[in-house]
Amino acid sequence: MFGIGSTELIVILVVALILIGPQKLPELIKNLGKGLSEVKKMSNDVKSTLDAEISAADEERMQKEDADREAARKKAEADAMEKARQAEAEKQDSDTDEKTAEAPKTESEKA
Repeated sequence: MFGIGSTELIVILVVALILIGPQKLPELIKNLGKGLSEVKKMSNDVKSTLDAEISAADEERMQKEDADREAARKKAEADAMEKARQAEAEKQDSDTDEKTAEAPKTESEKA
C-alpha cells in the first residue's frame, strides 16, 4: 500500500490522532476513504474511455486496411481482365491476318 510499512502507518495514525484529535479523526478517515474511492472510480472511467477509444481506432484501422485490400484486389482483377481482352483481341487480329494470307490468290494477284 503506497510502499508504507506497518510501523510507518502506526506512526502516521498516532501523529494524526494527536494533531486532529479523537473526535474528528474518524470523520477525516471516512472522508479520505470517500476521496480515494472517487479517485479510483475516476481512474477506472478514464481507463475504460481510453480502452473504448483504442478499440474504435483499431476497428477503424482494420476497416481501412480491409477496404484497401479490397480495392487492390478489384484493381488486380480489372488489370487481369484487361490483359485477357488484349490477348483475345491480338489473337483475333492474328487469326484474321492468317486467313487473309491463306485466301486463294486471284489471277491478277498471282502475276
